[in-house]
Amino acid sequence: MAGAPEASPGEPRLRRIPPAEVEAARMAAVRRYDILDTPPDGAFDRVAAMAARLFDVPVASVTIVDADRIWFKAIHGLEGVAQIGRDPGLCGSAILRDDTLVIPDTLTDPTARTNPLVTGPLGVRFYAAAPIITADGHRLGTVNILDTKPRLITEADTDTLADLAAVVLDAMELRLSGLRLLREEQERRKAEEEARTRAERDTEAITAFATTLQRTLLPPVLPPVPGLELACHYQTASPRDVGGDFYDVFSLGGQRWAFFLGDVCGKGAEAAAVTSLTRYTLRAAAQHHDDPTEVLDALNSALLLDPSMGSRFCTCVFGTLQPAADGGFTVSVATGGHPPVFHIQHGDDGAMVVNGVRPKGGMLVGALEGARFAAHTLHLAPGQGLLLYTDGLTEGRLPDGTMLGEEGVAAFLTTRTTPDAGRLIEDAIALITDLPTGPGDDVALLALSVPLAPATEQTAAASTARTLATPVAGAARADQER
Repeated sequence: MAGAPEASPGEPRLRRIPPAEVEAARMAAVRRYDILDTPPDGAFDRVAAMAARLFDVPVASVTIVDADRIWFKAIHGLEGVAQIGRDPGLCGSAILRDDTLVIPDTLTDPTARTNPLVTGPLGVRFYAAAPIITADGHRLGTVNILDTKPRLITEADTDTLADLAAVVLDAMELRLSGLRLLREEQERRKAEEEARTRAERDTEAITAFATTLQRTLLPPVLPPVPGLELACHYQTASPRDVGGDFYDVFSLGGQRWAFFLGDVCGKGAEAAAVTSLTRYTLRAAAQHHDDPTEVLDALNSALLLDPSMGSRFCTCVFGTLQPAADGGFTVSVATGGHPPVFHIQHGDDGAMVVNGVRPKGGMLVGALEGARFAAHTLHLAPGQGLLLYTDGLTEGRLPDGTMLGEEGVAAFLTTRTTPDAGRLIEDAIALITDLPTGPGDDVALLALSVPLAPATEQTAAASTARTLATPVAGAARADQER
């Protein structure tokens, strides 16, 4: 806009419309979620507790910024506080930003040093907050961490805090969806003669809701990993149910990468909440732990923080990738009660050899305190591949009624011609399609392979990763484009 003042370095970047309109639109978004002054909720309490534990701070909170107050939806480490005034307010400043606000020493910050939390008995000396931002860009509130001594945090820490804010938004979206479904149900009961029409409309709405929600629980694309080919497939047993299977691949910085795949017990919105918590917990914990078993330990603790969440256990495979000096990748895989990963390669006679990688001792995740998890390290050499899958594949029924089982899948893979990731997924989909009754449950597949011909740096930078993750059959590969 001609004549609009430019923001100084370090100032929050605001939208180029009058601030009154920005605030009015933001407050409309807050009202839309209908969350102010609601009772305590375990999902939000877990986020506050997790933030305090991850960052080793005495106080962490989840706040919603109202027109004239900061309301605490959840607070860990500070009893008896329900709300504080908005001005002057640290949260009020944090929601004006696009990124995470970090104040290493509040006494040196002109905005923070006069705040009651700083000058009062609590004596806050460190403050950081990630804004809770809706898909359409409105800042509802913040996830905050506070300490009584100055400190510094890393860029990875700010990313973790932003991930926790995303978990809060997921929980709010799930809650909002539940309220909408409840209201729709109440409206349907008003007029018996419209029951059939409204039931049909609800079926369409539930399918659309499940499809949309499912997409939020899976990565929209697989990242391009230099020297590696990736492919995936996701299929729910019913288009009206949100599946509990999940997977992801993400960078750990430098040349290290992480991947995981698993299955939450149950289906629907409750399972989706656990899936969301699981995915973000694994991503956050992986930034703080190099040992894959410690990452599963962190997930186990998170799922057991609340008794109702603890009853929703999951199976999971979590692994890390590091380029090996002699080519390929060093892969460390930890398992928590999940079926074995298949390591696929050509034997000396040219035939396909399939070995199941199942570290001994891996227990279910989120079922028991003190659960133990096991790990195994292997070399994924050029011309070799890995296939991760959920039990929807192995529980498929053969024509005689028996389950395919792990042995059946392994036997099928030995008849294939290549361990290429894309072909592994295509072959697995063909196997599912040929089963008389289709898959026995939701199916998630993730394949990794190292091409025989090494990709150049230029080729790796230009490579793309595509995935289709919907409640219908879909598959894609991370292709090396030349």
